[in-house]
Amino acid sequence: MNKDLRSIQAPLKEKYKANPSSAVITLHAEGLLGEGVTCNVETGRKIAAVAGLHPATGGTGMELCSGDMLLEALVACAGVTMKAVASAIGVEIREGKIKAEGDLDFRGTLAVSKEAMVGFKNIRLNYELDSDATEEQLQSLLKLTERYCVVYQTLKTSPEMSVSFSLIK
Repeated sequence: MNKDLRSIQAPLKEKYKANPSSAVITLHAEGLLGEGVTCNVETGRKIAAVAGLHPATGGTGMELCSGDMLLEALVACAGVTMKAVASAIGVEIREGKIKAEGDLDFRGTLAVSKEAMVGFKNIRLNYELDSDATEEQLQSLLKLTERYCVVYQTLKTSPEMSVSFSLIK
């Protein structure tokens, strides 16, 4: 795996060094407002996921909660990044589990309290690994996974955001 990933990534790294603007890619997500209080979101594989309200805000629990989806994206990105980093630094992971949990105070999103934050107050990410790696190797693995995990870094650094709308005619 280590050699395969390196051989796949080598020409990409060279391309991006030679032409830095070729490394900047815009990812997209799109959703259509659905029945009731739902939004149909297309995944990267063009599979629709129906998102709705969390039961703590009046949802049925039958639709996906966007907060859960955010944590799932974090787990997915952290897992893929950890596997890539482990391959690059030669750390074997026989088995692993990644858990993300976050604390929300729904008084904020329901406008019950202006003092209550809207969004996650805390997010905890935990790795359980089966590996013979040394403590030093595991610390390096964790540090590099945090450094290169897109979703983790996005949440940690809060990117600039903008919002706009247009009317469909």
